Amino acid sequence: MPNQVLQSISIIDTPGILSGEKQRISRGYDFAEVLRWFGERVDRIILLFDAHKLDISDEFSEAIRAFKGQDDKIRVVLNKADQVDTQQLMRVYGALMWSLGKVINTPEVVRVYLGSFWAKPLQNSENRRLFEAESQDLFKDIQSLPRNAALRKLNDLIKRARLAKVQAYIISYLKKEMPSLFGREKKKEELIMRLPEIYTILQREHHISPGDFPSVTKMQDMLQHYDFSKFPSLKVKLVESVDKMLATKIAGLMSMIRDEESKLPPPMVSGGAFEGSQDGPFGHGYGEGISAGADAEDWIIGREKHRYDEIFYMLMPINGKITGVNAKKEMMNSRLPNTVLGKIWKLADCDKDGMLDDEEFALAQHLIKIKLEGYELPAELPEHLVPPSHRKNPTADAMYNHSED
Repeated sequence: MPNQVLQSISIIDTPGILSGEKQRISRGYDFAEVLRWFGERVDRIILLFDAHKLDISDEFSEAIRAFKGQDDKIRVVLNKADQVDTQQLMRVYGALMWSLGKVINTPEVVRVYLGSFWAKPLQNSENRRLFEAESQDLFKDIQSLPRNAALRKLNDLIKRARLAKVQAYIISYLKKEMPSLFGREKKKEELIMRLPEIYTILQREHHISPGDFPSVTKMQDMLQHYDFSKFPSLKVKLVESVDKMLATKIAGLMSMIRDEESKLPPPMVSGGAFEGSQDGPFGHGYGEGISAGADAEDWIIGREKHRYDEIFYMLMPINGKITGVNAKKEMMNSRLPNTVLGKIWKLADCDKDGMLDDEEFALAQHLIKIKLEGYELPAELPEHLVPPSHRKNPTADAMYNHSED
């Protein structure tokens, strides 16, 4: 998709989670296994729930379990939270935390973001401030991902190295236990059945953490297809090389990553919803600006401007302009989220003085109208929407430059 956000981050959206009768219909592939594969390779896993129809189905529970070992990557979003009132939202939040506690086994409470993560008008705006704060927190979390990508890759390398070492111990143990001539198939079945016990033996003998071992069930299924007598013997020197790398080389790589981060500006996710919502009166701590005629026949908004003028002059303009505070109050009547209104403000405040004149206000109202009609906002204001009094006059500019010469 031609979106600036995707220049710095890739987003993978899964098919919808099935519930009820639909769960019985096979997808035709192992959904949980696909999730597990992606979960090992991504930087962040976001679980989305709808506040007005919270349902952790069997398939959703299975999907969450597929992310075992990736718990630190998981964030939860309780979406469309404006479709319930505050009291209902508290109940839904409590029910979600209780349900997740049974599926996600972590000592820390998983982070849940509340909000309405789409650009439609808020059905219930009493929690607007909370939703905006939560969305900004989530955006900051996502924006930090490119900066931490190198560190995550290093952690993945460590995980894979430890897993490879454990795999070598398991394979060599199975080979060593195999008889040289007779009864190989019977012994193979016995060893597969004893795999949990073998894990415990290797754990004690080589001082390995239980978390470094692969899934017992999956390993048992895989081993059915191999001849144990053909497995290679343990190469002690290779294992020692891995141990040396983990003990000495990793620290050096970690130090190099930290040095690089301190010298370069951190890469950030930008564009789309990550920009434009914190400028103007829809941001935090913004100064409203200072107090401060062209033919509008060719301006498309000029046809409806008389209606917007009526509202404009009721907002007590000073020297032909209304403050950001007064403009914000009127714009919020649209019930659009602050992230959207912030973008509209950025487009409408053509001279960036923190105030709106009658044409800028009409432009803001027009942009609100097209957003409410379901159209997307432009990334930059197209020429035909620029208010006449804010358009550059090429002839005047040329005369001014010529007089300077």
